[in-house]
Parts: sequence; C-alpha cells; structure tokens
Amino acid sequence: MSPDLRGGAILAGDGTVLAASGEAAGWAVEAVNLLRVADAAGDEPVEQVHVATQAGEVFALRAHGFAAVTVTERFALSSLTFFDMRSALRELARDAG
Repeated sequence: MSPDLRGGAILAGDGTVLAASGEAAGWAVEAVNLLRVADAAGDEPVEQVHVATQAGEVFALRAHGFAAVTVTERFALSSLTFFDMRSALRELARDAG
C-alpha cells in the first residue's frame, strides 16, 4: 500500500469489519456512515469516495463485494491509493471465492 497510509479497514458487503488498523468497531461505524452519506448524494451506490482536508485524506472503495476505507497523509496520490485498494479487494475476493 501507499507509504502515505495512516490506517484503514476492509469491510464485508454487510459492513462487518474483516481487518482494521486500530479499533474495528470505530472503523465499522465511520466507514458505513461515510458510504451512506456518499450514497445519499445520488440515485445509485457510489463505487469510490475521496475526501481531502488540510489534515489528511480519506479514500473509500467498493469492489468485488467488499469495501476498503483508508486515511492518508495530505497530497497522497489518489490514483495510486485507489489502485492499491482495488488490488487488495480483488485479491481478497479471489481468495474468498
């Protein structure tokens, strides 16, 4: 994963945290809320979310029946971060299948 990564979580399709840095329960609540808010902005569920602030950046991605949420330092390369997240979820889905 990107060297700018501060932490992250991998979630099952139902929002259950499968792996996380730090406390899994906190990641579950916040990740599900982030995706819920992003989904409310349109007619279909979002595939990816990128939020940048002065304190850091948040990335969320849904793919292959899983979701990944990461927090990075400022100015992380979004294309690299999403590529790494998508690769991790693809590998997880392959191993689960």
